[in-house]
Amino acid sequence: MIEAPISTPPQAYMDIISSLIDKARGFLEAGEKLQAMAFVGNLSTKEIIPVMIQPGSGEDKDQSARTIQSAALVLDADFVFAIMEAWTLRPDKISKMNAILDKYGSIGASPYAIDTCSFTLETRHGLWAAQPQIKPKGISKKKRTIGEVEFRYFTEVEGRFAHLLPKKEDDEPPTILH
Repeated sequence: MIEAPISTPPQAYMDIISSLIDKARGFLEAGEKLQAMAFVGNLSTKEIIPVMIQPGSGEDKDQSARTIQSAALVLDADFVFAIMEAWTLRPDKISKMNAILDKYGSIGASPYAIDTCSFTLETRHGLWAAQPQIKPKGISKKKRTIGEVEFRYFTEVEGRFAHLLPKKEDDEPPTILH
């Protein structure tokens, strides 16, 4: 991925996803785990289809991606907003990622993993992503929370949960719109 500076998605999308981010924060603060979900939406019709993402095997994830693509096709979707818990490396260990993967097999199995909440918003204008750290809420052992959600705009993205929107004839290369 090629990373750009912090960039808030266009307001039309923020109007929709802000409440979904608040709901995710509410689940964490109630001591619950987040169910990985994608919200497939059409800005014109205001329709949104929630799709559960199966976090198991690669085949489960591939099936989830196909289900999201099908929903996007049916809805003539403008966006896909995904929410899931994830792990990332502490910033001071990112340069050692390959060695950590070799030694532990995954980031999550390493002692350097930090829990995050992954938010991705794919639109016809590109992809925005945010990954705020999940931290304990107060002294509770079960309740957790996330801080401010700062999106970054990415121009090149690969992976099973990218390029989920159906192509349209009038699609142009991604550019930031505000």
